[in-house]
Amino acid sequence: MGFGPNELTECYRRGIFPMADDRGANSLYLLEPEHRAIFEIDSFTPSRSMQKFRRKTTLSTSINRDFPAVIEACAELREETWISYGIEALYIELHARGDAHSVEVWDGKQLVGGLYGVTQGGAFFGESMFSTRTNASKLALIVLIERLRERGFTLLDCQFMTDHLASLGAIEITRETYRARLAQSLLVDARFD
Repeated sequence: MGFGPNELTECYRRGIFPMADDRGANSLYLLEPEHRAIFEIDSFTPSRSMQKFRRKTTLSTSINRDFPAVIEACAELREETWISYGIEALYIELHARGDAHSVEVWDGKQLVGGLYGVTQGGAFFGESMFSTRTNASKLALIVLIERLRERGFTLLDCQFMTDHLASLGAIEITRETYRARLAQSLLVDARFD
């Protein structure tokens, strides 16, 4: 690909992220949308129904227990994906060096949901999430935001707004506002692990 982990983290630091045309694509392209979806870490509150679900569920969660399985599921469980095999390998490399992280949701020993993203400074750049059980990805998001809050993170980027993200409480900001928020977040010394 001619594009390694250092180049990738530099892109995130500039507000840019990669995508590919499909799973088998040999190249990637870089995006910087005019509007960005984010979650406000400090003010995020799960819905009452999700709070109740979390209290009663038998699903369990973990952090960084199986990053490769999460990114593979995010790619394979969609009809169309921007996660090529090359991008998958690149993020697994980032994970190995401590710059990419996952939240997993388990039903016993079966992975049923999760999400992954990249960290730089006090920013978490959410890349993708998946769910094969009702509410599993929502549970992963709640666990992620709690961890980000506990560890002093100040920005949770979700790239593009979707109906699903909006229903969970994401908001949309302009590119200029995002760049300003990102610059401030990069000054924060936060650790995900």
